[in-house]
Amino acid sequence: MSELLLLNGPNLGILGRREPEIYGTETLGDIADAVADEIADRGWKVKSVQHESEAELIRAIQDSYDTVGAIVNPGALMIAGWSLRDALASYPRPWIEVHISNIWARESFRHASVIAPIADGLIAGLGATGYRLAARALLALTPAEAR
Repeated sequence: MSELLLLNGPNLGILGRREPEIYGTETLGDIADAVADEIADRGWKVKSVQHESEAELIRAIQDSYDTVGAIVNPGALMIAGWSLRDALASYPRPWIEVHISNIWARESFRHASVIAPIADGLIAGLGATGYRLAARALLALTPAEAR
């Protein structure tokens, strides 16, 4: 069965409790379930990974080259996660960067992502729904033979 990598960075493991006025009340488990619902018809399953460490996220990417695509929420590593960027540049499948909040409506240091220029797309500001939309985009972007 084909897998879709759902990669989440620092502080995203506490979704549902973390600043719900910004990030909502859905947990990472809820988000993984929603993504699984979106991709189930294609026979894909979710490989959900969350780490606080950039090194562990890099290892997860390198161990997931056989996945069909990825949804990546790097959290604050979008700002200066150059090693994460390099790992994603080597990832051989399409991937979408996702942010729960509208990063451009927040502090100015959040307005630039070092990984966005190499992503196949970026979704921000739509809450947990952004993950579902990213899953739909990856279904459209993935070659038929990987489906």
